[in-house]
Amino acid sequence: MKLLHIDSSVLADNSVSRQLTARITAEWQKSQPGIEVEYLDLATSAPSHLSLDSLGFRLGAEAATDIQRAENALSEALVSQFLEADVLVIGAPMYNFSVPSQLKAWIDRIAQAGRTFKYTETGPVGLAGGKTVIVASTRGGVYSTTEAMRALDHQESYLKTVLGFLGVTDVRFVRAEGVAMGEARKAEALQSAEKEIVALAA
Repeated sequence: MKLLHIDSSVLADNSVSRQLTARITAEWQKSQPGIEVEYLDLATSAPSHLSLDSLGFRLGAEAATDIQRAENALSEALVSQFLEADVLVIGAPMYNFSVPSQLKAWIDRIAQAGRTFKYTETGPVGLAGGKTVIVASTRGGVYSTTEAMRALDHQESYLKTVLGFLGVTDVRFVRAEGVAMGEARKAEALQSAEKEIVALAA
C-alpha cells in the first residue's frame, strides 16, 4: 500500500494543516504496518501554473522546446505519483475562501484526460477511483455551521468536486476551523481534529 502525503501551506512550522497531515500519516503508518509513504511539499516545489509551455499533456502536442519537454515530464511524474497512491493525505488550508494556488497548480497537472478522467457520450467518467483521500482542512474562521458561511466555502466543496470528477468517491475531511479566533478556540479545534484522526485510522 502506498500513501502520498501532500502539504500546501506556506506557513512552515506555524501551519495547522501541516500538523494535522503529519498526525494523519503517523496514524495510518501505525495502523498499516509496511505502508510506503511518499512526501510532496507543494509550498517548496509547486509545479508552475498552466501556460502555453505546460499544456502539452492536454493538447497532445509534441514538445518543441526543452522547456516544454521539462514541463511535460513534470506533469507525467505528478500524475503517475497520484495514480500509484492508494491513500492520499492532503493538507488544504483555506486561503481567501479556496485552496492555496500551489495545490490548485498540482490539481491542474493531475487532471488529465485519458489518465484520470475521460469524456464519453453520456458525460465525463473518472478513471482514478479506488483511492482514499483524507483532507486536512483548516480555516481561520468557522464556515460549517451556517448556510451563509457555507456559501463562502470554495475550499472543501472544490476538492470534493474535483476529486469526484477524477473518480475518487472516498474523500474524508479532518477539519479544524476557527483557528484564528483565539487560542482557546484553536485548542478546541485541534482537539476535535485529533479525535477525527484517531477514528479514521481505526
